[in-house]
Amino acid sequence: MTHAQLEQKFPAPLMIGQKDTTVPVWPVFKQNATANELVGYLFESIDFASVPGFSGTPVNLLVALDARGVFMDVQVISHHEPVFLEGLGEGPLHKFVNQYRGISLKQNVAIDTAPRDRADKSGGNVHIDGVAKATASVRIINQSLLSAALKVARKKLGYAGTRDPDQIARIREELAESLDIRALTANGLFKRVVFSNGDVENGFAGTAGAGLDAEALARPDDAFIELQVGLVSVPSIGRSLLDDASWQRLKGRLEEGDHAVLVWWNGRYGPVSGSFVAGTVPDRLILSQEGLPIEMRDLNLDLKLRDADALPPASMKVFRIISQAGLDPAQALDLSLRVTRLKGMIYPERIGQDFAMRYRLPERFYIVPAGDNKSWLPVWKQRWWELAIVLAGLIVLFLALARQKSLAQDGRRFGWFRTAYLGFTLFFLGWFAQGQLSIVNITGVIQAIKDGRGLDFMLYDPVSIVLWCGVLVSLLIWGRGTFCGWLCPFGALQEFAARLGKWLKLPQIRVRAALDARLKLLKYLVLAVILGSVFVAPSLTDKLAEVEPFKTVITLNFVRSWPFVLYAAGLLLASAVCYKFFCRYLCPFGAGLAVLGRFRLLAWLPRRAQCGQPCQTCRYRCDYEAIRPDGTIRYDECFQCMDCVVIYQSDEKCAPLILEKKRRVPISIRAA
Repeated sequence: MTHAQLEQKFPAPLMIGQKDTTVPVWPVFKQNATANELVGYLFESIDFASVPGFSGTPVNLLVALDARGVFMDVQVISHHEPVFLEGLGEGPLHKFVNQYRGISLKQNVAIDTAPRDRADKSGGNVHIDGVAKATASVRIINQSLLSAALKVARKKLGYAGTRDPDQIARIREELAESLDIRALTANGLFKRVVFSNGDVENGFAGTAGAGLDAEALARPDDAFIELQVGLVSVPSIGRSLLDDASWQRLKGRLEEGDHAVLVWWNGRYGPVSGSFVAGTVPDRLILSQEGLPIEMRDLNLDLKLRDADALPPASMKVFRIISQAGLDPAQALDLSLRVTRLKGMIYPERIGQDFAMRYRLPERFYIVPAGDNKSWLPVWKQRWWELAIVLAGLIVLFLALARQKSLAQDGRRFGWFRTAYLGFTLFFLGWFAQGQLSIVNITGVIQAIKDGRGLDFMLYDPVSIVLWCGVLVSLLIWGRGTFCGWLCPFGALQEFAARLGKWLKLPQIRVRAALDARLKLLKYLVLAVILGSVFVAPSLTDKLAEVEPFKTVITLNFVRSWPFVLYAAGLLLASAVCYKFFCRYLCPFGAGLAVLGRFRLLAWLPRRAQCGQPCQTCRYRCDYEAIRPDGTIRYDECFQCMDCVVIYQSDEKCAPLILEKKRRVPISIRAA
């Protein structure tokens, strides 16, 4: 972005200063009387957080951050995300980034679709709407934006750090010490602090609130408030402080990664006012870490202490900190008690002062994670059950293929298994889990490597990663056919289209062998053009990749402009009359797998000496035309449908077995 372009985007009364020579940001000023007041900073996200998107190219955002760390504006400068290029269109992308306006870096941003009050951007946690069909892309954008903004905030706004939910310490759940209240207090696990009337009065010294509390002036040594605080979500503290029933009730209200703070108090003042509503945020007590506020909310639980006689009668509440807030138990918890005094009668002036206490958990109660940024981990945790189903599906398929003889022994049983698995591939892997592998995966990796960027962006799509692992294993063992014949959602849809075409008695076209061989070379040409464009004309790569209808059919469920829908529908219609037309002749991803599949270890399809010499049954039955006249298999064109294996084992379909069966039939000879 140039200075002139920025002035057009942020016109008067804002003034854009000259670009910083040490940090690539533009200061933004606003005239206040005769002085120019600093409003904030403008910067491009790619200068600070170059996180590759799914095309291998980072999304570049123009970010306006005010002097308090609040987003003034976020705009998309450039992107190459496939789902927003001609797919969903750029509208949802712009709508997504617009949600960051008014959000502070001191808040936790969660992307979800749960029904919440999106207009409320106060408090420690803010929820914004994601984009259906683009879950991984918006998480990459979120990571880019927040990472870049925090780097600017540290360098220009004095921020000391941030909360990364995936890099915080974890409580050691297996450690369960048994301590009484005296030991808990002595070790700082149940931290005690007393503010006397004199302490509070001294806190207001020099302000308009000084001398307004007659009781504090009369009895300065008396307790204003006695506070005791404990992190009761830590098993050793919770079990020791609470009785067994209360501990079980507390555990039942906490999700994994949540924390709970027990606050006990006595005296003339409390951490909640008389107007406090149960279940809400405390109105007088603030929790923060490293200067960043963390929201805690009343659990509204009636809990009892294990040794209630050890403490005088007092009030007690337990506040919950959800895991998304990013509280780090390895860091000190800073608690501030807000004390407010009123001056005046009709419209009194409110004067407030904060009184701080610090709580620190000993090291033996937590585990500090090692390593670098792992911001993709929440995506994997959130989709764990989908990944478990995908992994189970791969295991079932691999076991079935490894036992092909028993699987294909009964043609009817095998037909049901294949239909069921293709249904799983289409409906679960494709339309639900969005696990359609594509040439875009390959071009994205090449683009990232060419530009010297990492491949972390792939980790934001865990289903695809698991599928890729399965495909790479299957390529080494069986070749291309495992994915193309069993794990490709669009391939499964084409097979169902072919079955529908036969059921409707549509004319079936079988391309002559010579022409079929020439047409099959087309997909290698398409592959070469797309891969070449990555180096010659990267801007065309996304457009050329549209030869694949996967985005239209699987990702967007045909909700797209009519040329794309018409193209995809035409390919399905072609498959209804010419078996798997796109897969055999046009698919660049299949061509890439065919090339990689040449390094397979096994020629796993069984053959007989009579196959092709003279028997041609399997060759004529193969809808893929992947069997040569001499009976050998073209594994680069084989889709592993295993129809030839069913024929090979059937003494009703395989000509050599039929002849052998006839020879075994005894012919009785009787006298004439």
